[in-house]
Amino acid sequence: MAHGVLIASLLLCCIARTYYGSVLFPSLKTTLDVTASPKQGQVLRGGVDKIIVTWGLNKTVPTGTDSAYKTIKVKLCYAPASQHDRAWRKTEDNLSRDKTCQHKIVVRPYNKTVQSFEWVVERDVPTATYFVRAYAYDSNDFEVGYGQSTDPKKSTNLFEVHAISGRHASLDISSVCFNVFSVLSLFLFFYVEKRKGNASM
Repeated sequence: MAHGVLIASLLLCCIARTYYGSVLFPSLKTTLDVTASPKQGQVLRGGVDKIIVTWGLNKTVPTGTDSAYKTIKVKLCYAPASQHDRAWRKTEDNLSRDKTCQHKIVVRPYNKTVQSFEWVVERDVPTATYFVRAYAYDSNDFEVGYGQSTDPKKSTNLFEVHAISGRHASLDISSVCFNVFSVLSLFLFFYVEKRKGNASM
């Protein structure tokens, strides 16, 4: 029975890859248990606060489910509340185009024992609401299983990050450049007008 479930899962993944050129999220099985230290609604500061992530094989899955697992990639993912009207945070079934989980926390070889990692929230993580997801990859670097720190509807164990995002930094730099250009233009205008005044005398 266990082997039949494993073969069916692998077959489904192969079909998804054949027709779409990549793995589809609905083809993945929730085979990993993932927890993250922040409490529901907790606010973390970029560059200061830490997240402790723990992951391991779900004890309810059949024996041998993880036989193809070679690598674990743990990622910080946008919760639905942070995806509204933001195309750069949208979820897609095609994992090669999915923009939900763009921030890598850690990449490690798969280990059958429960693993954990302490991660300091990076300063350039955009201010938003998040959860943590771990993907299991096979030897071909295809996703073959996953687990996440929230429920299937992504409504529990969510936390916030307040940090300086790259998007905000770009706006700040543009603003400074514009201000400097404006001041220099003003001085140049007064200089030209003063020379014109002197020349007319």
